[in-house]
Amino acid sequence: MAAITLYGLKNCDRSRAVRKALQEAGHEVVLVDIASGCDPAFIDRLLARFGDTVLNRRSTTWRQLSAAERARPAAALLAAHPKLMRRPVLALADGRLVAGWDREALAPLLRG
Repeated sequence: MAAITLYGLKNCDRSRAVRKALQEAGHEVVLVDIASGCDPAFIDRLLARFGDTVLNRRSTTWRQLSAAERARPAAALLAAHPKLMRRPVLALADGRLVAGWDREALAPLLRG
């Protein structure tokens, strides 16, 4: 079984829970800790798949941004503040991206 790449934060409860659940379902999971930033190509893929819904507008990071900063394009925001990404995001071997916060999308992976 090919590895699943999990983009999240190593100390994020949700990222840890999804990683654990996937491992218990038999998947190999590679964590990419986004705390230090994301590859611009990945940000582009993420936005192409999910649009600006990938921005976590309820996060502490978002609330600390000025109105001018919040008005910046989503790609610029994610590049400058990677913790704004809703997480985790899973990159599957077939190239699909799955938003880990979507239980319905995650369910097939947990069934094995």
